[in-house]
Amino acid sequence: MKNILIVDDEINICTLLSKFLGKHGFDVETTMTGSGALKLMKEKKFDLVLCDYRLKDTDGAQLLQDIRQINPYTIVIIITGYTDVRVAVEMVKNGAYDYLSKPLYPDEILNLVHKAFAHKESEMERMAVRPIETASVPEARETLLSRNLNDKNDKYVYGEGENSKELIRQIKLVAPTDYSVIIFGETGTGKESVAHLIHHHSKRNTQPFVALDCGSLSKELAASELFGHEKGAFTGAINTKIGAFEQAQGGTLFLDEISNLSYDIQVALLRVLQEKLIRRVGSLKEIPVDVRIIVASNEKLSESVQRGKFREDLFHRFNEFTIYIPPLRERTEDLPLFVEAFIRQVEGELEKSCGKISPEVWECFQQYNWPGNIRELKNVIRRACLLTPEMQEITMSALPLEMKESFQQITEEMPGGADMAIITNDNDLKTVALQAEYNKIINVLKEVKYNKTKAAQLLNIDRKTLYNKLRLLNINY
Repeated sequence: MKNILIVDDEINICTLLSKFLGKHGFDVETTMTGSGALKLMKEKKFDLVLCDYRLKDTDGAQLLQDIRQINPYTIVIIITGYTDVRVAVEMVKNGAYDYLSKPLYPDEILNLVHKAFAHKESEMERMAVRPIETASVPEARETLLSRNLNDKNDKYVYGEGENSKELIRQIKLVAPTDYSVIIFGETGTGKESVAHLIHHHSKRNTQPFVALDCGSLSKELAASELFGHEKGAFTGAINTKIGAFEQAQGGTLFLDEISNLSYDIQVALLRVLQEKLIRRVGSLKEIPVDVRIIVASNEKLSESVQRGKFREDLFHRFNEFTIYIPPLRERTEDLPLFVEAFIRQVEGELEKSCGKISPEVWECFQQYNWPGNIRELKNVIRRACLLTPEMQEITMSALPLEMKESFQQITEEMPGGADMAIITNDNDLKTVALQAEYNKIINVLKEVKYNKTKAAQLLNIDRKTLYNKLRLLNINY
């Protein structure tokens, strides 16, 4: 049985990880301090340590050095928030096996733990059963930092529909460049996941990826979060803070909901992009930065420019390449892939096996408009698996009320059949043509279970044209 030590100053994380890993056959002990971890390691041999970077009495970098002095063959995995990703990458270079960013997902932790042990065993076999030195691990292993876009890993779902293929094609094209990228898409379509993919497939993939949600930043906090501040720069600035640009040095900075930044911050951001220099709040010193910028918005930045909400010169700085992420209702052919992936993830979270999805639920998924897109689908799967007893079929009763009401309305409004006559004069060529068009549209709609996106594709027309024809022919649903 492998021995694992968890070091985290949050008791809830220690408890949850201890129970989860214990159920999967590991001997787990926990401590909330660095000194407690070192004491336990002197008393007992641990094969792997899961360590939070920020502890009350030390930090992960110092603890890594101390662990290596006690047992250089112990595998160390760092737990970190996104603000500490840069230092976590440095720790990987200095001997840590890998790092995990919060929030933590049990299945991701378990996969990484198994992978770490498997890698160590293979290295020992390759070196004639001689223990490897931890310092050699970063060069030999494969982590999220070195996976390329073609790897079918558990972190991303690659759609197989035409819209998804075009999205992946554009990511592959722009990723190796150093272009700034604007990602546009509705809420929940996966803009940050696309940004991650661009970074992981770029020349900067061994450097930090830092994400910042501009939508949650007040005017006062934005400058500090982006550029950092010096100790005493303003009331409450008790320590020097490293901003997102410095954290992402050499890597990628992802700015979500970029249109929410105030005018003053937009001006400061434009200067940084032009000069490649930042100045912390309260400092006169200019710091050079080398960062690739990816921004995202759920509204078109060009329209924000027209409304005077976003600076036109900043927009053109960002607009070296734009990627549009289609909403889920236009990617329904990929629904089975997303559902399967989310069920696997939820099974790991709940530690239970989910049953099959009933045909009625599948039909509801196909008909539903998905205003919350992929994020909404994931939450629906979580709810359904939680409410459904283990290994039983997932039925309509497990779906949210708004989905059931929407499906009921669509079902009630579906036309009765393709044989319904819309004309009486069968000698009028124009009328006969309308009748034929009506029948064709109804038959295609039936064939694709009334999925209007698929129907438009089969009819070789766009969705807007299809809607116009439905209104013209008085087909209501």
